Amino acid sequence: MTTVDEQRVVGRIAKAVMRERCILFLGAGVHAPPPKESPFCYPEPQRPPIGSTLSRQLAELCGFGERFPTENAGNLQRVALAYELSTSRGELVDEIEDAVDRGRAPSPALRALAKLPFSLVITTNYDQLFEQALRAEGKQPRVSVYNPEAVETREHLDPTSASPIIYKLHGDIGKRSSLVITDEDYIQFVLRMADKGQYDPIPLSLKAPLTTWSTLFVGYSLVDYNLRLLLKTLRSKVDAADLKPMFSVDRRPDPLILDVWGSGQHRRVEFIAEDVWSFVPRLYRQVLGEELAP
Repeated sequence: MTTVDEQRVVGRIAKAVMRERCILFLGAGVHAPPPKESPFCYPEPQRPPIGSTLSRQLAELCGFGERFPTENAGNLQRVALAYELSTSRGELVDEIEDAVDRGRAPSPALRALAKLPFSLVITTNYDQLFEQALRAEGKQPRVSVYNPEAVETREHLDPTSASPIIYKLHGDIGKRSSLVITDEDYIQFVLRMADKGQYDPIPLSLKAPLTTWSTLFVGYSLVDYNLRLLLKTLRSKVDAADLKPMFSVDRRPDPLILDVWGSGQHRRVEFIAEDVWSFVPRLYRQVLGEELAP
């Protein structure tokens, strides 16, 4: 992507954000450390581990490498299942809480995103750091958490940037039964996505904007098939002319995903090959008209 193209794309995202018609989708990569040349600082003790790092921590604790020497210790779903079976569900959730929540703090990039007028946020992160950052800005987030059980879904209507809706797609550490982390959890998640009506796990107030608003993925890889399944299901019956663009900030997009989702005449996602620490200050400047201070 050329510099001109990058400026054009960031400008389009900024316009959607300023109109409060852009969904912010946060993944674990939003907690990645800044590069050495960055003016920003995010000390390791304050950072939640990204998925592969968390996976390797759990693998070491449960002896995953000794039991499965040919398997990838960075596969969080598989490692988490092994950890749960060797200990208990409660101990697995305790380890995750220690890793992603206790003693952690929002990064400068996350705090910057909290200042921008996003009224709808989806995240696969279990932590509550973005909610913390929003409250520090005087905002009142309304949190909706995925429930693995078939229960009635609560609606949060009229999202605003002052009181945004946050949907925790893979659960929240504050609701221990909600976490989607093991292989078995993901199977249940896919089954729940088939529930309709009042038991639909995705609130209607979120489903409609997913097809009519722009979506910005930050710190999230579209390799996750669950999200691609959800997006395809929601957008399959919408005319291509009516679909709003999706943007993914990904320093190294997966080549296969790039070929399928980011190329051709009817590409579904525009990829921005930047890290969070380069992109967020640019978006911040475009939307607020000021520089993001280190």
